[in-house]
Amino acid sequence: MAITDNPHSGAADGPALTGYADPNNVDRIMEIAQANQNKDELIHLVEDNAEAIFTWNYDKGERPKLDKLYEKSKTSQWNATTDLDWSIEVDPYEALNLQAELQMDPSHVEDPSSPLYKWGDKEWREFGLQSAKWRLSQFLHGEQGALLCTAKIVETVPWIDAKYYAAQQVVDEARHVEVFARYLDEKLDGGYQINAHLGLLLDDIINDSEWDMTYLGMQIMVEGLALAAFGFMHDLTEEPLLKKLLRYVMSDEARHVAFGVLSLQEVYQDMTTAEIQHRQEFAFEAALRMRDRFLQQEVWEHMGVDSRIMTERLLNAPEEAMVFQRMLFSKIVPNCKKLGLLDAGEGWLRERFTEIGVIEFEHLPDTGAEFIDYDLEAENFDDRAQEMHETAAAAMGTNGD
Repeated sequence: MAITDNPHSGAADGPALTGYADPNNVDRIMEIAQANQNKDELIHLVEDNAEAIFTWNYDKGERPKLDKLYEKSKTSQWNATTDLDWSIEVDPYEALNLQAELQMDPSHVEDPSSPLYKWGDKEWREFGLQSAKWRLSQFLHGEQGALLCTAKIVETVPWIDAKYYAAQQVVDEARHVEVFARYLDEKLDGGYQINAHLGLLLDDIINDSEWDMTYLGMQIMVEGLALAAFGFMHDLTEEPLLKKLLRYVMSDEARHVAFGVLSLQEVYQDMTTAEIQHRQEFAFEAALRMRDRFLQQEVWEHMGVDSRIMTERLLNAPEEAMVFQRMLFSKIVPNCKKLGLLDAGEGWLRERFTEIGVIEFEHLPDTGAEFIDYDLEAENFDDRAQEMHETAAAAMGTNGD
């Protein structure tokens, strides 16, 4: 696929990059949202251009950090059927109340030109439910993307230690798909189709022929965002089943992101400037697509609100009103820095992350070793999770309230 709208081409093969000239181009965002929908689709085909790699070197432990991660994963398995209490009654409207996120911006409720100006308690309550259903649905679809991508890593990575761990992660991802699908079906009465921005990103990750791009797109970008989002939602919800579900999933996700960091550190050390540049470009495109996915056009349409108007308003909202969207990058930015992507090529990715207002997370801990903090046996996890949330909020210059 050709690289378009690209000021400095880094490679001939890879996803079509669209966001450099103006990351906040509403026409670009809405074109993707509206042109890539097939609501009746049950089977989606993506061409996978990668080669399957055998290795005849079976020496386990040649990469000690990956071996340690693999050993940890074998003792950290949980059963979605027996370890979660599915008998808990859930009030769908109270499971994950997200309406305050928008109400933080007074312009949505005080500006007569806002589509939400006349909303009352009924509309805000319904929005909270639909937003929760929509977000959990996108995590469900993203987890299936991770299931496919990790299976691809088993095929394509040339190291036996990485194949061992990736195979273990396939089991994790199947479990994540299972729990999110069951929660949406049994507790929230169903969910939403995949968002177009997320769908295109997953297609590009699977389609790419380079095995390390699967790592970068899924383990660093998609899983990194999910880890931050799950932490935010875990702090927010008081619904016991969802809270425990997120806690279990987070323990896995932290290992998954660490898997990407530990693997790509080695690979990127030997890449050319042009190869690294291409990966910077892909990381930024992935960041834009994940940001744009959280503009949740499908929810606005369900609520009878013009999604284009809300997209414009949200893109121009004050930074203090976009806490959740910015916090999503609290894992991605430090991990990109750890991999050397921020400052390679005269700091091209640093400039792009600065443009979209997330560079302030660069000094937070990367996930290469942080996965231990998320372990299911970690003591005082709730206190530690709150501390991590507050640290990320402080990096943004806000208290996160």
